[in-house]
Amino acid sequence: MAACCSWNDVFQYETNKVTRIQSMNYGTIKWIFHMIVFSYVSFALVSDKLYQRKEPVISSVHTKVKGIAEVKEEILENGMKKVVSSVFDTADYTFPLQGNSFFVMTNFLKTEGQQQGLCPEFPTRRTLCSSDLGCKKGRVDPQSKGIQTGRCVEYKGKLKTCEVSAWCPIEAAKEPPRPALLNIAENFTVLIKNNIDFPGHNYTTRNILPGVNITCTFHKTQDPQCPIFRLGDIFREVGDNFSDAAIQLEV
Repeated sequence: MAACCSWNDVFQYETNKVTRIQSMNYGTIKWIFHMIVFSYVSFALVSDKLYQRKEPVISSVHTKVKGIAEVKEEILENGMKKVVSSVFDTADYTFPLQGNSFFVMTNFLKTEGQQQGLCPEFPTRRTLCSSDLGCKKGRVDPQSKGIQTGRCVEYKGKLKTCEVSAWCPIEAAKEPPRPALLNIAENFTVLIKNNIDFPGHNYTTRNILPGVNITCTFHKTQDPQCPIFRLGDIFREVGDNFSDAAIQLEV
């Protein structure tokens, strides 16, 4: 039985053979065919301008955040400190969407017992006063918490500020809690749905493929098609620390 190959076959090199025919008839037919193709392409580009044709794109993005957080706060009641526990769900820590974005509250400052009334403004360079002359009735400062009444009243001790009509007592400008009250939001998940429609081509696509388990959590290698992302993982991918950002930022 002959061998299927040999060393001579391994070291062979093949090239295509070109045959050139000197013929007036065949040469004429070739150039006529080239001119027809060139003329059609030129007509399509210059006359119809098909290369500039644009098709509208319709896209929609929908996001849905899920997660439950328990927040424990210390309050002063009858001169004694008391720990109060509150449960925050999606309706409490999310805000109305703006465009294709979503917002999650991770920290907050709370002022107990606020009611509408008259009270001294929080002391700042613009609200400090020594007499009623330093306050103007009806003045509205963009950084103020209310509308000035024109009176200069005592804030604390000998410190006086302009009186305002607002939610009283005025919330104090103080450092946010550390760690963030909703630091557990790192484990919250967000579902991102993206639909894109090309009506000119009668084609629609989306990021959620048929048969995808929507109880999954995105992972680059184990589940790269999952549309549900953990907030902490999103921050880790961009090189930020969630716990630090959650103190003063909204994510």
